[in-house]
Amino acid sequence: MIITLLVAAAAAGWVDAVVGGGGLLLLPALLVAAPQLPLPTALGTNKLAAICGTSTAAFTYARRTKIDWGVAGPSAALALLCAGCGALLAGSIPAAAYRPVVLVVLIGVALFVTMRPAMGLAEHLEKRTAPRRGLAVAVAGGVVALYDGLIGPGTGTFLVLAFTTIVGADFVHGSAMAKLVNTGTNLGALIVFAATGHVHWWLGAGMAVCNIAGAVVGARMALRRGSGFVRIVLLLVVLALIVKLGVDQIRMQ
Repeated sequence: MIITLLVAAAAAGWVDAVVGGGGLLLLPALLVAAPQLPLPTALGTNKLAAICGTSTAAFTYARRTKIDWGVAGPSAALALLCAGCGALLAGSIPAAAYRPVVLVVLIGVALFVTMRPAMGLAEHLEKRTAPRRGLAVAVAGGVVALYDGLIGPGTGTFLVLAFTTIVGADFVHGSAMAKLVNTGTNLGALIVFAATGHVHWWLGAGMAVCNIAGAVVGARMALRRGSGFVRIVLLLVVLALIVKLGVDQIRMQ
């Protein structure tokens, strides 16, 4: 069980650092390898590992690339609050209530990215208008952060897409901003889960070390290989999320 979770944590850190979606690996691994953990405890333990990886990736990006703090900063601050609110609701809203909506959105994302091969390969600074910046903060720091507190898988991917489509960031700079906001969402949710006793600290600490290692490798690889590489990983993660949610939806029927 421990080996499986450590490997999953490292892989999740890599995926999260490149384009987000590491929860797709780590949360299911926790639920399968440690079935004795209640869902809120699995979510809280996942947040403990994830925040270490996302903060490490955010630091790596911040050192090596330019970040639009005017968008990323307010988004991260709002995300801290909204993710905490989502964590308070975790378990009270059944997954079946939002799974079909997320599935439809992901299918739309996959089609959108596939049909627009040039999207995210270059920055479009003309999109950085005040209304668009405000919308990006509301979507990333509000809507996506609330979802992350509730359950989480795919949050980083949604954040990258929000910054790419709304304010014209390329995939590398979008990933950099997404890591900062994702750190805020993880922290907000972790505070709530910890306060309610839903964190397995020793297990989470071991997973955090591996998550950090994967995050360092992933962030450096994304910076070195550029937006084209990130786009490919993004599509693969979105397709994997679609398959997982689709299978879950079929099983529920």
